[in-house]
This record gives sequence, structure tokens and C-alpha cells, in this order.
Amino acid sequence: MRPLSTLGRMPTTTPAPARSRYRAVFAVPEFRAVFAAHVLSLLGVVVGEIALSVLVYRITGSPLLSALTFALGFLPYVLGGTLLAGVADRWPARRVLVTCDLLCAAGAVVMALPGTPVAALFALRCVNAAVAPVFAGTRAATLGDILGEGDLFVLGRSLLRVVSQGAQLVGFAAGGVLLTVAPPRTALLATAAGFLASAALLRLGTRRRPARSARSATGQGGLMTASLAGLRELFAHRRIRALILLSWIPPFFLVTPESLAAPYAHDLGAGATATGLLLCAMPVGAITGEVLAGSLLRPRARERIALPLAAVLLVPFTLYALRPSLGWSLLLAAVAGAGTAYTLGADQWFVAAVPEELRGRAMTVLSAGTMTVQGLGMALAGAAAEFAPVHLVVAGSGLAGTVAVTAVVREVVRSR
Repeated sequence: MRPLSTLGRMPTTTPAPARSRYRAVFAVPEFRAVFAAHVLSLLGVVVGEIALSVLVYRITGSPLLSALTFALGFLPYVLGGTLLAGVADRWPARRVLVTCDLLCAAGAVVMALPGTPVAALFALRCVNAAVAPVFAGTRAATLGDILGEGDLFVLGRSLLRVVSQGAQLVGFAAGGVLLTVAPPRTALLATAAGFLASAALLRLGTRRRPARSARSATGQGGLMTASLAGLRELFAHRRIRALILLSWIPPFFLVTPESLAAPYAHDLGAGATATGLLLCAMPVGAITGEVLAGSLLRPRARERIALPLAAVLLVPFTLYALRPSLGWSLLLAAVAGAGTAYTLGADQWFVAAVPEELRGRAMTVLSAGTMTVQGLGMALAGAAAEFAPVHLVVAGSGLAGTVAVTAVVREVVRSR
């Protein structure tokens, strides 16, 4: 393993890296398989979330329990990301990815069985959510093997994020349409089919590579021991810790307008259509910003704008203090979403800072933390809106978030 004290140092003189294109990423056959698998499994996840929520509501008639099905998608992430992170480096990546897909497919099939009790539905939802960060971290780490550690890796990660944003738009719409013609249990079978198709693509479309932990002593000991040891090692290094926080802190505040979309639309005197538009605005902005930055800017340019962009990312939210109309609210949310293009530069720094034998654990922790902080952000935004007007909660989130992100940006600069 490289000494952590040397990680993240930048050479004094290096030639400017050439700009890659998204089409160059798709020219790699293994990435095409990973990308297609990601699309299928992600659509399955989104459709499954809607179907499970509707199923629980039909069984129990409880809005609280129905909403809990979404919350349970966030909470187990922290457990899977800490206690199971070692899986990503201990076993070959292809085996881990295929096994995760098969476990999720089996869980969806059991959910679809008539007579499955609500408690079992919640338990299976938790299992799938605990598996998710392991899958995401392993896939992100193996992108480095497939695409290398340069610009192709950054663009590959960007494409997966774009698909994730797009799946929120397409998947919820597709799930709604599917549930008009099929019962929820049938929709859950479609979710299982998506996971099975993803497993087949990953098994047949990617190469078998040895486990990373086999290359060093880091993988020795029990699974949880290796997972926690890797976590301690990551957070003990100032540069890596700063970059992790740069990935976690902005999403904590970014979810505020989305989590309060329905009450904000109500305050404006608008209906369900306005709520849908408010939920779509930020993903649309994120997709636009990321694709433009990935297509038009060279790697050095993306790195140069990363920290300034992160620092002002949440500033548009402060304008909610003026209680903007629906049109201005959509624009502000889209602008904030476009600012998430800072992740293109941050990704390159992160993969350069983390030792290869820890990369799977690092990516798993990064994914788990991002989902966890979003769940916490939603919960805190909802709690704050019980005591203050929604538009002031969003504005306060923008102000507090700007202060917090600026502090993280300064730490990233110092860690160089």
C-alpha cells in the first residue's frame, strides 16, 4: 500500500490532460454492460419503491406505514456502508455485483408473494437497502479497473449519476403508469426481472478480476474488522476526509426543497402538478450541468471550477426568503442542481487520493454516507417546517449550507 502521507500530492509540473468525450466511455465494451445493468436495476428500484409503498398502504390503510417504506430505503445504508464495506475489496468485484443483484431479485420475489406480512416487507426492504451501498461502492471501484483512473473514470461516474437523476423522472412516471394496469405485486415482479437482467449483463459482459484485498494485508481479519479498519484509515487521512465531506455536506442541504415540495406548492396555491414540477426541477438542472461540464470542459478546467462551484451551490436557496413564485422557484432549484457538476472535479481528486486496495471500501462509504445524509436532511427539513414557513426553511437551509460547504472547501484547499 502507498503510505497515506503521500496520497493526494499533486506533481509540480504535469502536461494538461486531454479532454475525453462521453462517446469514448461508451466505446469500452465492459462499461456498456455496466451502464445497461445500471439502467435496468435502477428502473427496477424506482418502480419497486412505488409498488411497495402502494402495496403497504392497501394492506394497512396507514399513510405513516406507506411513507415508512421510503424512509427504510435510507436508514440501513449507514449499516451496510460501515459494517459490510469490506465486501467490496474482499471478493472479486464481478462476484459481489452479481450476488447483490440476485439477493435483491430474491427479495423482490418474496415481497410479491401473496400473504407476505407487512413486517416481512419492511425487513426485506431493509436488506435490499443494506446491500445497495455495497453494490454501488463495488461498481464505482471497478470502474477504475475498466476505465482507468483518468478522465474516462470521471466521465463514467458522471454518466451513472446522470442516469440516476433521469431514473427519478422516468421511473416514477413508468411506475405510476404500470400500477394503473397491474397490481403492486406484479410490479414487484418487474423489479425482480430488472435485477436478474442486471446480474446477467454483469456476469456475461465484464471480466473477472481478483479481489483487491488479496493484494495487501488490509483485507486480513474478519469482514467487519476489515470494514471498520478501512473506515478508520480513510478518515484518519486529512485529504480523504475532506473530500468525503465535500461529497456529503452539499446533498444534506440540497434535499430541502424536494422534501418540502408538496407544502411549498400548497403555500403558493398550486396543485399536484406544481409539486411534480418542483420535484423535477433539480434533477433536470443536475443532468444539464453535469453533461455540459463533462462535454465542454477539459479535466483541468473541471477541477478549477469544482471548489468555487461547490461554495456557491446553495446560494440560490437563500432567495426563497423572498417567497418566489412557482416559475422562479423552479429556476432556483434548477440552478442549484446544475451546481452539482462540481462532483466531476471532486471525483478525480478522490480516486487519486485513495489507495487502490481501499477503493471499494472508500466508494461504499461514500455512497452510503450520501444516501444517509440525504435521509437526515429530509427529516430535519420536515421537522423545521413544523415550526417555520416553508420558504424560510429553504432559505435558512441555503444560508446554513453555504457556510458549512465553504468551511469544507477551505479544508479541501488546506489538505493539498
